[in-house]
Amino acid sequence: MLYETVVAIDGPSGSGKSSIARDLASDMGLLYVDTGSMFRALAVVALERGLKLTEDDINKPFLDSLALEYGTSDKELIKIDGKNLTESIREHHISSLASKISGFTAVREFLADFQRNLVRKKICVMEGRDIGTVVFPKAFCKIYLTASDKTRAERRLKQLREKGQVTYKFEDILRDVKERDENDSKRALAPLKQAEDAKKLDTTDLEYKEVLDELKAIVLKSAREKNVEL
Repeated sequence: MLYETVVAIDGPSGSGKSSIARDLASDMGLLYVDTGSMFRALAVVALERGLKLTEDDINKPFLDSLALEYGTSDKELIKIDGKNLTESIREHHISSLASKISGFTAVREFLADFQRNLVRKKICVMEGRDIGTVVFPKAFCKIYLTASDKTRAERRLKQLREKGQVTYKFEDILRDVKERDENDSKRALAPLKQAEDAKKLDTTDLEYKEVLDELKAIVLKSAREKNVEL
C-alpha cells in the first residue's frame, strides 16, 4: 500500500490540535498545516464582502475567484487576495461561522484540493476534523486528539484572555464548545469522527510536554511500520 506522507491529527474544537501540531512539526522538521485557519479565513472574507453564509453565496465560482495563500509564519499564516487575515481569524465569533460553512460541499472540495496541493513536496503535520478520514485517508500516521469539554473550554478561555479578549465567561465558552461538537459530529458532509486506524490520545489529564512526547513516539512508530523516511 502506498501511504500518503501526512501526519493527520483530527479532533474536536479546543483539544489543542493547533499548538501541539505546530510544535510537533517544528521539532521533527516537518511542514505544519492548520486547516482550521483556512475555513475561518473564508468565513472572514464572506463577512467582509457582505455575503450570506449559505451554500448559494459561498459557491464554487466565489471560491475559485479567491487567491488563497498559506504561509509558515505565525504573523502571516493565511492570506486571501493578498490580505493578511491571521489576526482576524482568531476572533472568537469566527469559530462558529467557520463551523457552519465547513458543511458546504463546495467549501470542503475547494479546501481539500488546496490542502492536497500543499503537501506534494514535503512530509507535513496537518490538523483538522476530517484529515485522516476524508482528505488523506491513506496518511501514514493518524492521531485523534481529544479532551473533556470542560478542559477544552478552560483552554479556549485562557487563549482568549491572553489575547486581551476578557469579556467571555467560562459558561459561554463551554456552551460554544458543546454546540461546535454537535455541529461538527452530526453534519452530513465529512463529520468529525475518529478514523478506524487512528491512535486516540485523551489529553485531559496530561501536561503539554507529555502530549508532545507521546505524539512524537506515535509518529516515529508509524514511520517505521510504514517505511516512511522522515
